[in-house]
Amino acid sequence: MDDIPPLSPAILTVAPNGARKTRQDHPMLPISPSELADEAEACLKEGAAMIHLHVRDDQQGHTLDVTKYREAITAIRDKIGDGLVIQATTEAVGIYSPQQQMDMVLELKPDAASLAIKELVPNGEELRAKDFFDEMRALKIMPQFILYSPEDLQRYEKLTAEGVIPFTNPFLILVLGRYSANQQSHPHDLIPFLTYMKSERNWAVCAFGPLEHAAASAALAMGGHVRVGFENNMFLKTGVRAGRNADLIRQVREAAEAIGRPIASADDLRRMFSE
Repeated sequence: MDDIPPLSPAILTVAPNGARKTRQDHPMLPISPSELADEAEACLKEGAAMIHLHVRDDQQGHTLDVTKYREAITAIRDKIGDGLVIQATTEAVGIYSPQQQMDMVLELKPDAASLAIKELVPNGEELRAKDFFDEMRALKIMPQFILYSPEDLQRYEKLTAEGVIPFTNPFLILVLGRYSANQQSHPHDLIPFLTYMKSERNWAVCAFGPLEHAAASAALAMGGHVRVGFENNMFLKTGVRAGRNADLIRQVREAAEAIGRPIASADDLRRMFSE
């Protein structure tokens, strides 16, 4: 038993609102800066280390507006200090070009940013993407690369081998169910990704639909990390609608604890991905 290495800390990320949902979907969906700050505090108490942040315009539509981001980040920091890593999304939602996505990140300079290979590095735009990634690295902005399919993962590895992506310790997020019927995921959707995954990669899962918790639990058992929240699913493992995002974080914390994985803090996350 003394030769068995300890299990790595599990990074729990909350995605509290996403780009499209409104309070018609759930009355506790956080949208305003103060609501996002309250949810961040509740999720921190349940074990979250990072918040995946979307902000909205004055009509509650998706925006990458830097001022809106700064308002939300300030509210969260005033509430919980550095208790969570704040990750800004670059999601286009059919509105923003790759250049606009990149410009937002470089102007905002967030703790972290989620980056979809499919959106940011279309074929023929590798040199522009390389310059952007180099600037991110110089600014010490923590990247998380969004991969929607095993083909995205293979392209990620190709871009890394070619030097377009310069990060030596990448954090990947594998999205399950985004393009399946009715956006319904299943834990076995993880298997094709892991077939191509290099053993040294750090990866997390986010899963659409009511099997979010089952997929997250499978990822935790395999040494991965997880992102849960109303962006992808609003239901507990029992089928009952969650009261708030923190309830979903609590579920995955309990799953991690049940298999003996410690829970990572924001400082753990920063140390794991510092270069």
